[in-house]
Amino acid sequence: MTEDNAARATDVARAYYDTDDIDAFYAHTWGGEDIHVGVYEDEVYADGQAGIAAAAGRTVARMAAKAGDGLGPGTSVLDLGSGFGGAARRLAGEFGCRVVALNISEVQNTRHRELNARRGLDDRIEVVSGSFQDIPAPDASFEVVWSQEALCHSGDRPGVLREARRVLKPGGRLVFTDIMIAEGAPGDVLRSVAERLRLTDFATPGFYEEHLRSLGFTDVGFEDLSDHIETHYRHLAEAVRTPSPGLVDGVSSAYIDQLRTNLPQMAAACRDGHVRWGIFHGRRT
Repeated sequence: MTEDNAARATDVARAYYDTDDIDAFYAHTWGGEDIHVGVYEDEVYADGQAGIAAAAGRTVARMAAKAGDGLGPGTSVLDLGSGFGGAARRLAGEFGCRVVALNISEVQNTRHRELNARRGLDDRIEVVSGSFQDIPAPDASFEVVWSQEALCHSGDRPGVLREARRVLKPGGRLVFTDIMIAEGAPGDVLRSVAERLRLTDFATPGFYEEHLRSLGFTDVGFEDLSDHIETHYRHLAEAVRTPSPGLVDGVSSAYIDQLRTNLPQMAAACRDGHVRWGIFHGRRT
């Protein structure tokens, strides 16, 4: 049954990210190249998509610090659910490591490869189409396994964590973020968000910490950055309230209307403490 759930969730995620509306929304509103949640500074937010992209870069920097000496020339990183490849390009460009970017959406992967070539990084980043439920790599292949807001799409999250551990070298680091529900939050509080993202449920921070420890990871930690996801969704809600010409041209009016309802609901759930987001890290023994 777990395998069926994982396969079904994989198909749903692929269909979601290959949809024209979804692809255009991420490309024109959500940072352009790095389509993940950002870490925001205290300055007044006034620079639209560029500000979202800068915040996403701060997330990569904080995650990279937790990966420690796993990042550097000659090291190998596996990015699970790599999207348009913003993190992969930062890791390859700033640290000189080799990145294997595993992602289910061929639409995103095509854009990812084009951006890598434009940046002159296609020799350091290999974009692989596939599922993180069955990682196409031998045991003990990577110094770092990395993921950002991708595991929420899994129908078998413990299975993804087992796969991540399998492909890590002894002493390697697992570093990831995810969108989660708070412990004890009302069960239906994120229903509309789950429907938009085509998810069946959300994990909690305690779920991930428990499973990481049960798999034998050491130095397990969670940096709670939930305040930033509220800021992130408030900015996204503002962006679709007065959409850019690119968003209007690329996204259907029906989907923009859905976003205008859904994104403020997500921001409100974050404000009310029902949503959790932050950085998990652990070392494989």
